[in-house]
Amino acid sequence: MRSSSPLDSPWAVLVGLTVVILAVMLFAASTSMASLSVFNSGWDGSSALQSQAEQVGSGSEIAFDVAAYDAATPNRSVALVLSPETPYEQAEVRTIRTFVREGGTLVVAEDFGPHGDELLAGVGASARFDGRTLRDERYNFRSPAFPVATNGSNTMVTEADTDLTLNHGTAVVPNGATVALTTSEFAYLDANGNGRLDGERLRSYPVVTVERVGEGRVVAVGDPSAFLNAMLDRPGNLAFVRGLLRGQFVLMDVSHAGTAPPALAYGLTVVRDSALLQATFCAAGIAAVLLLSRASAVWSWVVRRRREERSDAVDREALLRHLRRRHPDWDERRLRRIIADVMSDRTDDTDDDGR
Repeated sequence: MRSSSPLDSPWAVLVGLTVVILAVMLFAASTSMASLSVFNSGWDGSSALQSQAEQVGSGSEIAFDVAAYDAATPNRSVALVLSPETPYEQAEVRTIRTFVREGGTLVVAEDFGPHGDELLAGVGASARFDGRTLRDERYNFRSPAFPVATNGSNTMVTEADTDLTLNHGTAVVPNGATVALTTSEFAYLDANGNGRLDGERLRSYPVVTVERVGEGRVVAVGDPSAFLNAMLDRPGNLAFVRGLLRGQFVLMDVSHAGTAPPALAYGLTVVRDSALLQATFCAAGIAAVLLLSRASAVWSWVVRRRREERSDAVDREALLRHLRRRHPDWDERRLRRIIADVMSDRTDDTDDDGR
């Protein structure tokens, strides 16, 4: 007779399915498919930014709320805002403006949305985003829609040999800000959006500017896509990002990203910032361990009793057949009474042994 294996049990199958489902749920709860999301490790995410911040910076934090600016040390911090999807409230803008004026660096990357300009204006910066697609017919990465900008001046943002490859970006209107990176003289703003040069003016356009605001600085970048995971491999982009982040504590501002953050990532951040929640979860974890330990003991007792009951049923039938053969003159009631007495005595003996 083949012995049964624990792997043959339906419980093993159930446990396996549960583990798989939990793994999928944990993955879904900690990642995002949204473009530009720091929780998206795909080509159109920005998870690599946090990796770079940890490598060349002094640490990083994903800021789900503008209150994170208050906790930062401004003159050693840089905040990244990639194409905000919703407007900042006035109180939030005041918080960010204070961060900049006290020495912080604010990097705003935008192309076609209105909220990047609103934030620049709110913190007191002069630069604005043009909003039309920038193309370069000569100096580009495989397509005019991917212009390669070069260093316009040796600023505190870029190094002398830094390039930046855009991905359907726009120009930055300096309005007095210092131009850090510019396109070649063969670039144009595609006013009618047809992807062709048909009357637009060829000239060099700024794509990155930097300006002083109080004790800090504001950097405007005309393309949030330049920070995508896939774009960091394009000419100059990784060096540009590392230059921005080097030696700084990096705030990844996702407070107005427009998509809800993954539940697990958000929950871990909330717990990390609350001593009370940490203590609560610690106590809950201890209680869960104790409860599981007790439940395991109860389950073991139930399994053991079920096995004993099945064994008793087999023994009862075997004893009944034996008595019928030895005493065919006894009636059924007498046989069952004798068997009940025997089984009761055996149960008492077993209980005594277990004490």
